Amino acid sequence: MATVSRAGTSERFGFIQKHGKQIGISYLCHWLKISRSGYYTWLDRPLSHLISNNCNLSKKIIRIYHDSRGTYGSPRVHQALKKQGVAVGKKRVERLMRALKLRARVVKVTRRQPGLKRFKQRGKNLRLDLPAPQSVNQMWVADITYIKVKESYKFLSVIMDLYSRRILSWSLTHTRTTNDTAKVLNRAIRMRNPDPGLIFHTDRGIEFTGKGFRKVLKKHHMKPSVNRLGFCTDNGHMESYFHSLKAELIRGRTFNSMKELRTALNSYINHFYNKKRLHSGISYCSPVEYEMMSG
Repeated sequence: MATVSRAGTSERFGFIQKHGKQIGISYLCHWLKISRSGYYTWLDRPLSHLISNNCNLSKKIIRIYHDSRGTYGSPRVHQALKKQGVAVGKKRVERLMRALKLRARVVKVTRRQPGLKRFKQRGKNLRLDLPAPQSVNQMWVADITYIKVKESYKFLSVIMDLYSRRILSWSLTHTRTTNDTAKVLNRAIRMRNPDPGLIFHTDRGIEFTGKGFRKVLKKHHMKPSVNRLGFCTDNGHMESYFHSLKAELIRGRTFNSMKELRTALNSYINHFYNKKRLHSGISYCSPVEYEMMSG
């Protein structure tokens, strides 16, 4: 591998095991049909410009990969390098990450299929006839997912600004009621103070279509919007967010208490996802960075 140091190469040449016996430099040089003097000359020769550059670039890649908590693949690592002013091709980043055995933490995320419910027929999907939002506080989306703590499931409610993909408010609770989601909504409203007319899109779950929640929307002059019946993809941005959250943080981990899970969520959402994680849908910026760029 290009990034291996000569010291590491020397160790491997000097201490290779074969049939339980150590093989020395003399034997290897004889086997490879090279002179010992030639080997030592090569060992003392300065690294080539390409190998030196690959070593330095590999260090940057490793740092970015670990800063992303192991969630970045080569496309996002490449974009992060560009933000640092490093001019490098995508293929080169791919090759070095393969050589370094760095792979994005991607876990297959499954979703438990709930029993069939008879959803209320009222409500329209206002998103269908509108273009993508052009600024913050034009359209918010929300959803609920469940996360296992010991032997029971807890419920995570999340509100996202669709323009920047920023998570505005979230809550981890034992229950999934209109009271729980209304509290999350009120926190987002206090944080952003949106103008009247904001579209608030969700699925048709009772947590978002119930009287208590709709009362908060009406009070702040927000327009409720819901998925079409049978079209979960109408709220695809939230589905995608939960997929990323579970693949990058939840799957493969065991949480023994609500406090432990809440601490992990706070670190991921507030400090990594909103402030650092690069999003392909917003020009490989973080949500906070994208909002600052947009004025």
